[in-house]
Amino acid sequence: MNGMDEVTIEFPVHFTRGAAGRKEVNVGPEPVAPVVEAGRVPRVARLMALAIRFEELVRLGEVESHADLARLGQVTRARISQIMDLLCLAPDIQEELLFLPRVELERDAVSEHELRTVCAVSDWREQRRRWRAMLGARRPSQN
Repeated sequence: MNGMDEVTIEFPVHFTRGAAGRKEVNVGPEPVAPVVEAGRVPRVARLMALAIRFEELVRLGEVESHADLARLGQVTRARISQIMDLLCLAPDIQEELLFLPRVELERDAVSEHELRTVCAVSDWREQRRRWRAMLGARRPSQN
């Protein structure tokens, strides 16, 4: 050996921005950015998720009551009650709300105001009947 042998090592790297905008070298291929669907999450889907989160905060003792939630969120207790009423919906309706399709330009398929008529009923069978009727009434106008 004459000390002049060459060795080449190859491996993927990618660059990112670190603290104060400095470039950082990262070993491995560049991660693929997740594909984000077009449009926005419907308002009632966001409110349903919020109600679930609020209930979890109360259950875990991170907030004492719905009144505390209202104070922290700077809204009325009545508004918190309206949001929390969504938890009285049948579980399958809650799931449908959470997975409503995204809205691009048109209005939301379901409004919170309309949904209150479904929440007002304690019987889940009647809730389901009203939910289906409400969705059925909305479909022709969406075409």
